[in-house]
Amino acid sequence: MSQLAAAMRELRAATGLSLAALATKTPYSKSSWERYLNGRTLPPREAVRELCRLAGEPEGRCVALWEIAEAAGSGRAETRGQGEATPPSASSPTPSVPEPRGVAALAVLASVCAVAVSAVVVALLLLPDSGSSDPLSPTAATTATPSAPGCHGPTCANRSPMAMHCAAQPDTLAQHRMATGAWMELRHSKVCGTTWARTWGGRVGDRIELSVPGRAGSVQGAEVSNAVDAESYVYTLMAVTGPGTVVRACLRPAGGGREQCFEGRVQ
Repeated sequence: MSQLAAAMRELRAATGLSLAALATKTPYSKSSWERYLNGRTLPPREAVRELCRLAGEPEGRCVALWEIAEAAGSGRAETRGQGEATPPSASSPTPSVPEPRGVAALAVLASVCAVAVSAVVVALLLLPDSGSSDPLSPTAATTATPSAPGCHGPTCANRSPMAMHCAAQPDTLAQHRMATGAWMELRHSKVCGTTWARTWGGRVGDRIELSVPGRAGSVQGAEVSNAVDAESYVYTLMAVTGPGTVVRACLRPAGGGREQCFEGRVQ
């Protein structure tokens, strides 16, 4: 559940909403949101979807993490050993044919097991490193109203897109799956006039960098510090950009592998 809670904290930061504000915009109380975000209580599936909607982010990855946490918490994934019978000894009488109710119970148990396995498989397939297509591509427009950004233009330079509320409903300039399996994106906020890079699905020790070619001192870096970072998003600070600006993102893999880079242009 810790991975789900970490991902939800990222989304809450992107909304720029306090716990009290989340409570006014959703059916869940302030104290409930506090428990969900701290990982003390598994949130309802719909609460996860509501948070994704408010953050302007696709829900696939967080819903997949919720499926895994829910399966583990309910015990649906731990069915081994249930319904096993003790083998009869040589002196044991011939077992009688099970009554209809016993057969029905076994059928129900088999169905529950099949559903649990299917849910976990589907959840794993939704994780960012599960396929060649982008698992976080938007699939529907959001109706969330983002909070006003905390900066614009030069005042945003070298600042966090999350803390400044620039990360709500940004444009994706370019996106690549790197040779290591990590995903990287160049994100741009029109309202803030800035660009930053983010990564997910990487390894501890991976480092990403954002730069504006030809602009001295424009390099912004971030590193995947721990397992939680590897399962969530890691962002660089922002660079000020305008229409026509070319930006460059690079990944330096953990262990000193070959650097991989790509570029995008602000429209």
